[in-house]
Amino acid sequence: MEKPTSKYRAPALDKGLDILELLASAHKPLSIVEISDGVGRSRGEIFRMLQVLEERDYIARAEGDGGYCITPRLFRLAMEQPPVRNAIEAALPVMHRLAETTEQACHLVVPSRDQIVVIARADPPGEIALVVRIGHRRPMSQSTSGHVLLAFQEEQVREHWLDLIAAQEADLDRKKLGRQLAQVRSQGHACARSHVVDAVIDLSAPVLDHGRAVCTVTVPFIEHRASGQTPERTIEALCKATAEISDILQYGAVTQRQ
Repeated sequence: MEKPTSKYRAPALDKGLDILELLASAHKPLSIVEISDGVGRSRGEIFRMLQVLEERDYIARAEGDGGYCITPRLFRLAMEQPPVRNAIEAALPVMHRLAETTEQACHLVVPSRDQIVVIARADPPGEIALVVRIGHRRPMSQSTSGHVLLAFQEEQVREHWLDLIAAQEADLDRKKLGRQLAQVRSQGHACARSHVVDAVIDLSAPVLDHGRAVCTVTVPFIEHRASGQTPERTIEALCKATAEISDILQYGAVTQRQ
């Protein structure tokens, strides 16, 4: 793994960070051999580092094949950062009202390199809803939340994220995705069949900082026979909720078309 030249060196720290970055970008548990190849170091060099990282709960062995995967520990540390904590504190009361009004679950999503990650959720009062766990990740290109985050970005940021996605997805149709993002920008929100669960419509709207999406609120809409809620009514409530969160965070929710 090629690194820029640094004035100061801390070889052990370099090894640990290389391993964490590799596992964070992997889509499956990695064996010692795969980690060794991925960071460009011998198995002997990384063996003790893997043990220490496992003891400190930064990585764990996956069930079955014994490969290593990253744990939520770094995620929990990141959640303690003031900007993230402030966004969650601002969003949760609004999200709980949204869940009660629409009778649907909702979750708060932020970008993480080429993926999205769920950092908060609100459950509806009823017994039936699709609940997404906190910490859930998906490729940005394969999620409605990711499309919203991509759509409402400055062009330079969006192209950088698309480059990261393309590096992970060799079959990415960039032109098709670009057309989808243009449609999302035009309508101000996204509405699409779930990529994961049949009979679910994912509704997602951005929390905007002067036209740039800093996070999204997403509703996995399930039609209830006994409820009068529709996707159209839910989208209306969702967009009002994200505008309110933006105002609370003093971002200002003026949409800038790009």
